[in-house]
Amino acid sequence: MDKDEIFLGSAENAVNKARQMGAQLAEAYISSTKELNIDVREARVETMKLAEERGLGLRVIREGRTGFSFSTDLSPQGIEEASRQALANCENTAEDAYNRLPSPGRSYADLDIYDPGIRDAAVEQKIEMARQMEESARAYDPRVKIIESSAYQDGESLITVVNSLGLKAVYKGAYCGVYIALAAVQGDDSQSGFDMDFSLKYKSLNPEKVGREAARRAVRMLGALPVTTRQAVVVLEPYVATGFLGVIGPALTAEAVQKGRSLFAGKTGSYVASDKVTVIDDGALAGGIVSAPFDGEGVPTARTVLIEKGLLVQYLHNTYTAAKDGVSSTGNGVRNSFKGTPEVGATNFFIEAGPHPAEELFRDIKNGLYVTEVMGMHTANPISGDFSVGVAGLLIENGEITRPVRGMAMGGNIIEMFANIDMVGNDLKFFGSKGSPTIRIAGMTISGQ
Repeated sequence: MDKDEIFLGSAENAVNKARQMGAQLAEAYISSTKELNIDVREARVETMKLAEERGLGLRVIREGRTGFSFSTDLSPQGIEEASRQALANCENTAEDAYNRLPSPGRSYADLDIYDPGIRDAAVEQKIEMARQMEESARAYDPRVKIIESSAYQDGESLITVVNSLGLKAVYKGAYCGVYIALAAVQGDDSQSGFDMDFSLKYKSLNPEKVGREAARRAVRMLGALPVTTRQAVVVLEPYVATGFLGVIGPALTAEAVQKGRSLFAGKTGSYVASDKVTVIDDGALAGGIVSAPFDGEGVPTARTVLIEKGLLVQYLHNTYTAAKDGVSSTGNGVRNSFKGTPEVGATNFFIEAGPHPAEELFRDIKNGLYVTEVMGMHTANPISGDFSVGVAGLLIENGEITRPVRGMAMGGNIIEMFANIDMVGNDLKFFGSKGSPTIRIAGMTISGQ
């Protein structure tokens, strides 16, 4: 019997046992995951870790109260104990009319998210990918002196969701990726660089390209000097723009809005960004690193336009927040593991590509800054949208990138910054599950010396 059949049977047993013991509604979520991490330094394997985990998360509802428990024991005895504990935990929660489970009957997208080539590739081949990254980085420029990490990673998962309303769903997925972080040194000056490439397809990984790009990012910043305070046009590299997108992501969940923790609360139907900006979450995105046919509750994933040409259209929902707002779940009931209940979270989350080649964003800038690095993004306030971060990058003078600069700060409000975006590039790039193209902000104050 295949694993998916075994886990489906275990999930059904858990739901039936919970119902027999007094649950009015029950849901079983079983995940079986495997993850490989390889880190190479100086062409030698420094660490190699293979981690496997499987378990059951059981959620029950009785008289409007929710109880949850988890277990790694899928035997009949383990399932019975998990059911008993979940029902006991109901007594510690408040009654809530919006506690419910999704109904079955909706179809799931047929997604290409499992490449057997990831599992079939020999460990030696994966080690070689990490070595190739390191070699290509060093070959790019002799000033690349330090490789902090040259890593290969992959993982696969088998997810099963069953509930007492008749929902039964199973999928298998896998991903792989490479990442490198390094430093270039010239005299007393040291500058860092990195790059990554994550994919659903093993053969699409290009470690040499990743190594060269990381080296290029470090070398271009050598000799960076501070500049004076100025008002300037600011161009954000995709990675930096993705960092700002990561700040507003949690604020676009209905959970944050309902708890009064979102800068977007009460703003649906209002402009929260420039009409050049469209923000999308797509759990079924072709090639998306976290794409899946359904979310952690068994609700089909979907393309959800959150901000359309600057207009806030809607929020992300799971079953609970959707019931509270009288809408349908957007398929964003996210679970990090079987050990927790579904929260509301983003999947493949990105700013949609614009019409302009990235180089066009620089052409008519007389005085500007191309921001390639941000320090302190974690200090940005997701409730007010206020931020103040350190920045480094490259000066733009008369349409040309001229020299590297550092030791500056940039602050403001994220909504105001997004409202001031006047061009969006067509070079959308993902960094894991989040992505952005190059974006240009018409004007910001850059604090220097």
